[in-house]
Amino acid sequence: MTKDRVLQTNILPPVAEKQPQVLELHGDRRLDNYFWLRDIDNPKVVQYLEEENAYTDAMMQHTASLQTQLYEEMLSRIQETDLSVPYRKDNYYYYSRTEAGKAYRIYCRKKDSLDAPEEVLLDENELAEGHDFFDLGIFDISPDHQILAYSFDTSGSERYTLYFLDLNTRQFYPETITDTYFYFCWANDNRTGFYTKIDQANRSYQLFRHTLGTIPESDELIYHEPDDAYSLYISNTRSQAYILMSLQSSITTEIHYLDANHPHSDFQIIYPRQTGIEYYVDHHSDDFYIVTNEAATNFKLVKTPIAALSKDNWETIIPHREDVLLSGISLFADHLVIYERQDGLQTARVRNLSTGDESNIAFPEPTYAFSEGSNPEFNTNILRFHYTSLITPPSVFDYNMATRERELKKQTEVLGGYDSTQYCSEWLMATAPDGVQVPISIVYKTGTQKDGKNPLLLTGYGSYGSSYPASFSSTRLTLLDRGFVFAIAHIRGGEEMGRKWYENGKFLHKKNTFTDFIACAEYLINEGWTTNTNLAITGGSAGGLLVGAVINMRPDLFQVVVANVPFVDVVTTILDTSLPLSAAEWEEWGNPNDPIYYEYMKSYSPYDNVEAKAYPDLLITAGLNDSRVKYWEPAKWTAKLRELKTDNHILLLKTNMDAGHSGASGRYESLKELAFEYAFILERLNLV
Repeated sequence: MTKDRVLQTNILPPVAEKQPQVLELHGDRRLDNYFWLRDIDNPKVVQYLEEENAYTDAMMQHTASLQTQLYEEMLSRIQETDLSVPYRKDNYYYYSRTEAGKAYRIYCRKKDSLDAPEEVLLDENELAEGHDFFDLGIFDISPDHQILAYSFDTSGSERYTLYFLDLNTRQFYPETITDTYFYFCWANDNRTGFYTKIDQANRSYQLFRHTLGTIPESDELIYHEPDDAYSLYISNTRSQAYILMSLQSSITTEIHYLDANHPHSDFQIIYPRQTGIEYYVDHHSDDFYIVTNEAATNFKLVKTPIAALSKDNWETIIPHREDVLLSGISLFADHLVIYERQDGLQTARVRNLSTGDESNIAFPEPTYAFSEGSNPEFNTNILRFHYTSLITPPSVFDYNMATRERELKKQTEVLGGYDSTQYCSEWLMATAPDGVQVPISIVYKTGTQKDGKNPLLLTGYGSYGSSYPASFSSTRLTLLDRGFVFAIAHIRGGEEMGRKWYENGKFLHKKNTFTDFIACAEYLINEGWTTNTNLAITGGSAGGLLVGAVINMRPDLFQVVVANVPFVDVVTTILDTSLPLSAAEWEEWGNPNDPIYYEYMKSYSPYDNVEAKAYPDLLITAGLNDSRVKYWEPAKWTAKLRELKTDNHILLLKTNMDAGHSGASGRYESLKELAFEYAFILERLNLV
């Protein structure tokens, strides 16, 4: 008798009640036996989730010591008491720090000099006390550095309450504002703030103007976005001259601007929305710089006088190129920073605005990730950026745009004697069924042989044009040091290889995402990196859709699957416009009210395609308060898999009853969740 049979004989899994619900559209009937799990007010729903949690705990009880070992091992690599690299804004240096034993960050500043006394601005640990979940949303200090606007959420629902703190007196302003989102900005009078509210689907849809010391009920509604496909964002330009209100869908943008010195005047439109046209704006002197895909699939850069915004006045600064994606720009008083992606890799160059001279910021490794850091000052020659790779810990650099000198300010310390030379990374290419070359980032311990015996963890995402970063993880060393190979499949639906890479992985091309991933798995097996019996895969959210789809298509190819908060009930969810993944998502997946899209989406939806066949070992996670992928999607998927699957492999559902989309808050609880997942993978691959 196999180990699986022993476990399942001794502990029986819960069986969800079947309450048939017929869903009919376009003459097609879908029978959903677990639709009732959507009703959180039904006591049987919570009972079922708790039964699944109890079953998961029982099935994983024998790994308790392993989980503790993994947790302590991962924690031992982390500098628990640590300090971020301070950044300067006017006469202040801002930074955050952590303390051993405390789960959250402490935000601080010093005036005039780093040798000055520390001023603690906000201690997340104090705010989180008494709460099972805590997430800081807004942290925004007024231009005169005297008022802190901050918000937090204690449920995981991503509904934040906004507060205002006088940093001189340490007294709170009397008003609090509920149901706000991540977005806030100050006007230059230091008294006026702009914030966004969210609707029942957690869409940021209203912009309000608030004056300090007044009741929120008197706040003026500046803008209401009625179209469910659009969300509203608010930000300041680095020059602090303008406030930008951005209205964005997945494929269309409309931006309005306001003089930050005159916060009670009206917003003016830059360019009216036109379906399929995206643009992003920054400010310099008398011009707006605009990155847009107007007649430019991979985007181009134009500038236009603020006094004459008509498209007739747009001057091309960087033209469209078929082989280079213009990812974005950053403007300073004397320099323009240009972020691009070519041949799958990120690049950056700096242009002197006066002379036109350029310098490239080069990166030596075969696969890596970098991003702009905190650069609040406009009149500076220093560009701060963050760099990391699969073997290089997160590193903070200051690049002098005038002298072209690069200074490493800090590299995250990995305790325990980490030596990057003991690991190797590569950039590989797999061939998809249609002949397209799909990149893979891979990392492994030096000396690893391609003999087919290595356990391998493969991950991917492949949606929304999000490129999967090849970044360092100290926790991943726990697997690498046990002989694992770790790989990222840079599949279509992301934007690694340009905008067309994204477009060829969405709408009626979505299945390319899944077949690309399968091709990467087959390539890694054929090249001797692993075998199907040693292959584990993981994905979260839309990455959960990915792993859910591929195990329906090729369940034989994978041994172990971890699906975190997976978006798996695609058709039903996107048809329900009251949910976050609905009308706004039609521009990513298609509108299932159209029979062509309906049939295509139904053909890959993981929940709709569960069949009576053998599946790999499965760990599925959910968050009860998840506002993005509702808890019932993984719950329904688990119930249907448990009903239909014909194998003796393990199927576990673990629902965090106190959290949302991102799982547990706090660095210690997050590590415990990861230790649980790693223990599941190791145990299922017979590596313990």
